[in-house]
Amino acid sequence: MLSINSQKGYSVARCFLLWSLVPLITAKGNDVESPTKIRDADKPPSESQLDLREVVFVIQSQRNSFHVRQAEKLRQDLLLQTQALQESPPVILLLHTLSDNEGDWNILPLLPYLSSQFGKNSSWIMFLEEDTRVKLQKLHEVLKKIDHRKEWFLGKPLHDEESTIIHHYAFSENPAAFEYPDFSAGWALSIPLVNRLTSKIEEEPLKSDFTIDLKHEVALYIWEDGKGPRLTGVPELCTVPEHNPRTQYCATTVSSHSPVCGQPVKSDNIFIAVKTCKKFHSDRVPVVKKTWGKQASLLEYYSDYADPSIPSINLGVPNTERGHCGKTFAILRRFLSSHVPNTDWLLIVDDDTLIRMVFSREAVVQLLASGCKCYSNDAPDDMVLGMCLNALRVPVTHSPLFHQARPEDYAKEFLAHQIPISFHKHWNIDPIAVFNKWLKNDKHTEGPQKSTKDEL
Repeated sequence: MLSINSQKGYSVARCFLLWSLVPLITAKGNDVESPTKIRDADKPPSESQLDLREVVFVIQSQRNSFHVRQAEKLRQDLLLQTQALQESPPVILLLHTLSDNEGDWNILPLLPYLSSQFGKNSSWIMFLEEDTRVKLQKLHEVLKKIDHRKEWFLGKPLHDEESTIIHHYAFSENPAAFEYPDFSAGWALSIPLVNRLTSKIEEEPLKSDFTIDLKHEVALYIWEDGKGPRLTGVPELCTVPEHNPRTQYCATTVSSHSPVCGQPVKSDNIFIAVKTCKKFHSDRVPVVKKTWGKQASLLEYYSDYADPSIPSINLGVPNTERGHCGKTFAILRRFLSSHVPNTDWLLIVDDDTLIRMVFSREAVVQLLASGCKCYSNDAPDDMVLGMCLNALRVPVTHSPLFHQARPEDYAKEFLAHQIPISFHKHWNIDPIAVFNKWLKNDKHTEGPQKSTKDEL
């Protein structure tokens, strides 16, 4: 379900490459509470002082040039605030600069580095998203109230209202029992916790940097089946817009400004490929046509069966129950052929999804020229593509606005400060109603900025 403005171009994103979109913030949700009340046992000794230099800020940045600029703006803002407070500047790190390993965005692989560099002379590691806004003095006041010699995991709590596939149906008996942080509000780990987690990682290396919902999986890893700390909610970590009058107690807020990064791409410069199969022609394809599909300028349906009533195109790849790598690569090859209009952008969409993958033409050219291919037709296309692009060092940009499940599968407060770009799956919902509620109105900024030749 994709919202498209046929006259102005796609309203799905601005500056996105693959799965990329900078979060936009609305004024919904997140009632601000009174300041945190810390138990006496958790307060530091009266003679203890927390210097701002003991707080290490990690901005969860990405290599794409637009996102680098956003992260640098946040870094400069923190430094200006430090100067105004007449404090010595804290360490401020940009995540994408810390190693060449793209998997470091998963945070956990980064902990040994943070421990080795800051494990002796620092007290807190504070993680921020590019659009998190910080009131540095207020945050300093909050952290000073907490005994940093203990293990702490701080954040704005989210919880599931029902068990969900994106969290592997964890805590199915009582989903609300487990809380995980909303990264947009910022979140923090005390150094003793960072050091212990580092020992755990060194004793038992991480099996994979693959993740479905990072914030939930980080919280699970820290909790460690009850052996580690749970998330401690800090009301001053907020996700209301930065200029909202309700932010008087907030130490963090979120940017309320839409990013401006160039002219939007017109809809006739974006080619949409819808993946379907014969058994879904009668129920899923009509949903596409009744919602965003009727606003698309250039769109084709790809199937295992040529149905002139749609019309659908048989790619010559048999349908598979999972993976669909063979079909995806066939679409990539067709995109570069003379069978479709020459456009700069390709959107590959499942018939029960709203948006799946966004590619620049140059990225597709490099990908196919590399010889990368599926090891089977039912191989997971996203994982195969990820491995190939990583080997080619083609940047892959992430956006939290592309959702791989239904609205019901996400915490309400998480969605409340987003303008979603996509959702996925039609199970037990009315997909047209979902489109009308979440995606129909032209609330989004417009199409993707042109990429450089090495960007996706």
